[in-house]
Amino acid sequence: TERIIIAGFGGQGVLFTGQLLAYAGMTEGKHVSWIPSYGAEMRGGTANCSVTVADTEISSPLVEEPDTLFAFNLPSLLKFAPRLRTGGILLLNTSLVKSGVKRKDVRLYPVAANEIAEKVGSGQLANLVMLGAYLKLTGLVSFGSIAGALEKILPPHRRHLLPANLQALKEGERLFQHLADSCSATQ
Repeated sequence: TERIIIAGFGGQGVLFTGQLLAYAGMTEGKHVSWIPSYGAEMRGGTANCSVTVADTEISSPLVEEPDTLFAFNLPSLLKFAPRLRTGGILLLNTSLVKSGVKRKDVRLYPVAANEIAEKVGSGQLANLVMLGAYLKLTGLVSFGSIAGALEKILPPHRRHLLPANLQALKEGERLFQHLADSCSATQ
């Protein structure tokens, strides 16, 4: 069972990222839950979602102590980092969060998501860069399942963005390729 909180502000694709992850898990036959939460503002307000992906039935969709936190901005880091379980994964968007992380009992993975997304073609793809990094770190769901979920979830008027979305995922995965390489070299 993997419990995840994805947090940032409206317009960063936080809720979309959670939907993708839940949909991909569902297509792989896993049990999933996705709970969105956002402020009253349409863009720029707070946004977060809780995602649970499990091999067995999920007893509660509430994520009080996440295994993973995607922190897209400083307010999200400050709000949710204290709840991250010891040994958990903290994916930090260092494009927008410049202050240090106080916790030493979590695995911190810095991702300059906005800069990488801009190189792909749009800063709006930062969420997919972060998701790609997460996929490489955990293997929770396959790249193919996420790609399939993208094809299903992207509305028709955004289908032309599919290649850029997939490229952003690949760039995120590439960030931590060295970790996968070092793990396979020691086995």
